[in-house]
Amino acid sequence: MLLEFQNQKKWVKNIMDKFFTHKYCDRCHGSLEGGRTMSMYNTDCICIKCKEEETKRPDYKKAVNADHEEIKKGNYNYSGIDNR
Repeated sequence: MLLEFQNQKKWVKNIMDKFFTHKYCDRCHGSLEGGRTMSMYNTDCICIKCKEEETKRPDYKKAVNADHEEIKKGNYNYSGIDNR
């Protein structure tokens, strides 16, 4: 159990380090200077323009609901419906 927690902690640190140090969007490779967010589908760090496009996907509500369900279970590190 402790090893599992330590591994999860390392995974979160790697994702968060990537999130805050990334300079370019994982999708369009544009600058993240105007803002950034995490994709609802995976662990991509994306720009606001790509986030706006993401919200137009027909399965976006499914991705949001899956994330909310994981949070209710205490999983604040859900990697999205594309990373199952």
